[in-house]
Amino acid sequence: MTNAQLSAFPIEGGCDCGKIRYRMEMAPLIVHCCHCRWCQRESGASFALNAMIEADQITLLADAPEIIDTPSNSGAGQKIARCPSCRVALWSNYSGAGPHMHFVRVGSLDNPDICPPDVHIFTASKQPWVQLSAATPNFPDYYDRQKVWSKASLERRNTYLAQLELKQAAGDSA
Repeated sequence: MTNAQLSAFPIEGGCDCGKIRYRMEMAPLIVHCCHCRWCQRESGASFALNAMIEADQITLLADAPEIIDTPSNSGAGQKIARCPSCRVALWSNYSGAGPHMHFVRVGSLDNPDICPPDVHIFTASKQPWVQLSAATPNFPDYYDRQKVWSKASLERRNTYLAQLELKQAAGDSA
């Protein structure tokens, strides 16, 4: 992310009808542009653009989304936060990260331009007419986090996981 994009945070987003509003308190750890066929089907588009961020960095401003259990390509399922009125998807929680990381649908942000993709994943199944920029890393499948994420995002993730582990050890299911 550029300094101009980073300075835009916190930023807000929400659903189409306005019932659900949220604020992303800080920049995401990373923004994935996923081209897998599952994301294509689920989104009804050529890819899904998700900003990965710690769940405690999302503040609900109006109402709470409905959490819908849905299948996933891995077989482990995912939970999608949707507006109960207009049904717009706001974020997902994938089984690997559990409820502690949200994958915010960038299109639900009031200014989605703030979060361009940091990486394109599962490009082996991208639509053939989608042209990828050589300036953005892309991978036929997934990637090695240690090689792709910024040092700051890796450190932030490690700090968050350590704090989460301490909470869980203390009996807090946060």
